[in-house]
Amino acid sequence: MSNTLILASQSPRRKELLQQLGYVFTCSPANIDESVRLAEKPAEYVARLSLEKAQAIGQKNSEEVVVLGSDTSVVFGQHILGKPESLSDCLAILNMLSGNSHQVITAIAAVQGERFEVVIVSTAVDFKTLSEKEITHYWHTGEPQDKAGAYGIQGIAGQFVKQIRGSYSAVVGLPLYETAQLLSAFGVKSSMTTD
Repeated sequence: MSNTLILASQSPRRKELLQQLGYVFTCSPANIDESVRLAEKPAEYVARLSLEKAQAIGQKNSEEVVVLGSDTSVVFGQHILGKPESLSDCLAILNMLSGNSHQVITAIAAVQGERFEVVIVSTAVDFKTLSEKEITHYWHTGEPQDKAGAYGIQGIAGQFVKQIRGSYSAVVGLPLYETAQLLSAFGVKSSMTTD
């Protein structure tokens, strides 16, 4: 029997993606401080958060358990774009992304006892040019409110995306290929595993 797997997240999107890979797991969200540190680069930030989430849950469990942590940031220039708190926030963020290319950086971390490994996946996303009317209408759908970078690629905002270079599932919140490779390295088996 494989090791017990815990996903250190309550994100319905991450849950769905991990289920898609055929893993049996429980969810236990980590309550950590997600503030960006001074001079911290976006890739360092997501790597640190994914690891801290996994370690926070790992400490509460036995050493046999494998904990998977993940964090995703939408980055424009070197700026990490958070979740919009108002329509004006949403307009500011999406006007920045409008007609431009940005990066979505997702880190995944696996922790088992003292052992840990972090993988970073970066995907380039190109947006079409958006009008203020489109952004306002999008805000009122309720979709951008809890999304980093004010959009969800798997939802209505999929139509804003001209092209992506990299992993689609990483933009949603969990890179499927890298997650399967990482969990396999930690001896976690899924229903897809062939021995």
